[in-house]
Amino acid sequence: MDFSPHFRLEVRVTPADVGKRVSVRRLREEAPEGEKFTDTVGVLTSWDDGVLLITRRTGESVRISEATLVAGKVVPSAPARRRGPAASYEELARVAARAWQPVERERLGEWELRAASGFTRRANSVLPLGDPGVPLDEALSLVREWYAARGLPAYTQTATGAQGTQEALCAELEARGWVREVSAELWTGALAPVADLPDPGPDRTVTLSREADEGWLGRYQRKGVSEVALKVLGSGPSVWFATVPGSEPGVPAAIGRCVVDGRWAGFAAVEVDPALRRQGLATTVMTALARQALTEGASAAWLQVESDNTGARSLYSRLTFTPHHAYHHYRAPAPDRGAGNCARNHNEPAPDHTPTPPPTWGAGNGATSHDEPAPDNASRLGPARGAGNGATSHNAPAPDDPTGAARTPHTEPRGAHRYRSA
Repeated sequence: MDFSPHFRLEVRVTPADVGKRVSVRRLREEAPEGEKFTDTVGVLTSWDDGVLLITRRTGESVRISEATLVAGKVVPSAPARRRGPAASYEELARVAARAWQPVERERLGEWELRAASGFTRRANSVLPLGDPGVPLDEALSLVREWYAARGLPAYTQTATGAQGTQEALCAELEARGWVREVSAELWTGALAPVADLPDPGPDRTVTLSREADEGWLGRYQRKGVSEVALKVLGSGPSVWFATVPGSEPGVPAAIGRCVVDGRWAGFAAVEVDPALRRQGLATTVMTALARQALTEGASAAWLQVESDNTGARSLYSRLTFTPHHAYHHYRAPAPDRGAGNCARNHNEPAPDHTPTPPPTWGAGNGATSHDEPAPDNASRLGPARGAGNGATSHNAPAPDDPTGAARTPHTEPRGAHRYRSA
């Protein structure tokens, strides 16, 4: 936030503004001349003992001594979007969750605990959209026990940088020793500009299918995909897999995945043969998927991209996508060895977009059996559900539901981020 020379420097933020988005300027005593001042913009998540904690859009937390403040003010909760589809964080979080469904889930108040034998953090983390219904420390304890019973580390997926995101929860997790391991961004854009791109030519045909065949899976960055992983890949309201044939039979030059859900089309797994990059194949895949999504009534699109993936970010910018919010996966601190619920390291889920494919954890490779009984106090959790509707046994992942069962979100109260003290 710009503090112009004509702006009177005045600190107009107080501890009463905790939870609001602020812009502050502080003095750095040891900085070189001309760099004495630095500005910080983000959500004021705490103000204790003369120290402000501000969480930036990226999820980074900045601690600032009250004594160094020279100016500060409350600013709008989120910058206005100048282009692209308007959407709340909550809407996009639910759409993204329906596009990548776990094989097992349970409710803890308005939180959703998700598990899929360790295949990706997104399918093996808590989605905390609202109030867990119990004090935060108790909720996190239940979360850790639920994942430990499945031989998995406990992760919580949070978001920052948009109206209604979870900067306050991020600060609470960090204060309790949870570690932010992976961060990425969710971008949005209009679907028509992608679909309206010119045809690539007859030598670049794109095949669309409802299922991922062996060739598609062979190009996919995660090798050795298990049955559980196939269920996750095939989950969503309307799922399409795109393949651009390569020069060798059964070896695609490029692939992609799209899930159509109402007005939204979500792109994922857009991957190109390394020897054929920078030839427009990724754009070709996205154009074909976008045209299919348009026929099903979609008008907006979303995708997820890592902050250091410069090639992908450049492509998506050219396609008129812009960042909406950042999302993060926080891992629970290691419990005391005597607690008896420590998840083993070999069950750590793979990050969503790792360049080097880690092993996929399915049945029969050391993961704790899914029929292991849940902790006694798990009675606070809602009924277990699989990818479909109805209760699902831990040792029998539910079949894929092509209609997107359990898609209807519960009614979410405004001001959802309420965390009660124990």
